[in-house]
Amino acid sequence: MECKISANKEICNCTYTCSRKGMCCECLHYHRKMGQLPACFFSEEAEKTYDRSVENYLRDR
Repeated sequence: MECKISANKEICNCTYTCSRKGMCCECLHYHRKMGQLPACFFSEEAEKTYDRSVENYLRDR
């Protein structure tokens, strides 16, 4: 399956500049390894805090 990086970048709400932007699989693996969730799980307001913790996700919902 081909990664559609350009299309992914259009819907990615992450405001942090990183090498994984648009590569969802790499982003998910990275954040899982860090015990976090990626930006796309959070509201726009919560994403801006850069707090990717599960606790912050639960507060955001």
